[in-house]
Amino acid sequence: MLFKNITVLNENFEIEEGRYVLVKDGIISSVADSAPEEYKGEIYEGKGKLLMPAFYNAHAHSPMTLMRGYGENMVLQDWLKKRIFPFEDKLNSRAVYWGTTLAMAESIRFGIVSSSDMYYFIDDMVRAVADSGAKANISRAITNFDNNDVWNLPSVQEMQRTYEAYHNTEDGRIRMDMSIHAEYTSNEAGVRAVAGYAKEKQANMHIHISETELEHEECKKRHNGMTPVQYFNSLGAFDTPTTAAHCVWVEPEDFDILKEKGVTVASNPISNLKLASGVCNVPELLRRGIRVAIGTDSVASNNSLNFFEEMKVFATASKMYYHDPTAVTPADTLRAATINGAESQGRSDCGRIAEGCRADLIVLDIDQPNMHPVHNMVNNLVYSASGSDIVLTMADGKVLYRDGEYMTIDLERTLFEVQKETETILHAL
Repeated sequence: MLFKNITVLNENFEIEEGRYVLVKDGIISSVADSAPEEYKGEIYEGKGKLLMPAFYNAHAHSPMTLMRGYGENMVLQDWLKKRIFPFEDKLNSRAVYWGTTLAMAESIRFGIVSSSDMYYFIDDMVRAVADSGAKANISRAITNFDNNDVWNLPSVQEMQRTYEAYHNTEDGRIRMDMSIHAEYTSNEAGVRAVAGYAKEKQANMHIHISETELEHEECKKRHNGMTPVQYFNSLGAFDTPTTAAHCVWVEPEDFDILKEKGVTVASNPISNLKLASGVCNVPELLRRGIRVAIGTDSVASNNSLNFFEEMKVFATASKMYYHDPTAVTPADTLRAATINGAESQGRSDCGRIAEGCRADLIVLDIDQPNMHPVHNMVNNLVYSASGSDIVLTMADGKVLYRDGEYMTIDLERTLFEVQKETETILHAL
């Protein structure tokens, strides 16, 4: 496909007008001021449109679409124990497949082409992502509470089996990560085992860290004053590329460790605000040169996957909380949503409009009331744009969504199956 005469957000987060971007064999093969000679393929007319990198959701629990709106106006621990855990206890293979498919449909609609997902029923999640044409870094969240042999845990065996079966499959669209759910849901033996396995396989790690003040302070009580960051670091969890979700309550020494170990912090602003967990100190992370990406968390706590909405809150929450309107810039925000998210997933050839990169792209209709006037288009993208402005989503050069139509997902059936599976679980509670 050739995007003709289109406005482009380049890799420096600057606007370029009247560009010609050629996608061939899933790769951006050229970015130029004119069309390639003798090009005979499909042409996408770019007048009134903007082409930019697609989004990379750095922290998600996709099957939890089935719990959208189910637990509201509750603190995190009550939300988990009274609503989420009982519902999850009734999940099955079909429910996870269709819940993940719904998440992929919503993600694709809102420009997310790849998600860092932490959950279980991994085979069904992989199948749903593969069927959708999207990408994902999927990890089996490991929890353990006793002193039995970690390697006998069904969850750990599922982690090993699915890593061997699926890592780097679907032409690299599916990557398998390792995951320790959190400090409060695991013990030292479990953390050491999973961390060692991740290091052996050179796999990425994905962990919840310091999401709430209670979690953070209880960890310090249990581990001789060590914060969750210090605790996980002492057990080798950061000896492989790691995404630390939330990091709302990290302390000064924690920043030093995150920087030293090259950990990516996945900020989840809407979920953290909605559950009253707090506001991640993104300005300090940026000041220290720590990579920051953006996650939605699950739609059970968000309640959507509208990434433009997430970006706006990401940019504005820190301004208010840290009393500095310059704290997080639009360029910082766009970098977190695109390049940083892709790099956190180990997708170094993604997240940019540049020759040789994979064609993970979205097109916005910028001839919309909310996008005018244009004093600065980059500002408009972060503060004014809406997910509904997206008219095309492409992953690895394949169009997944265009002008209201899904190319890989039967949305009508997905909605029907999700409703059926949700009602079945509710009746069983």
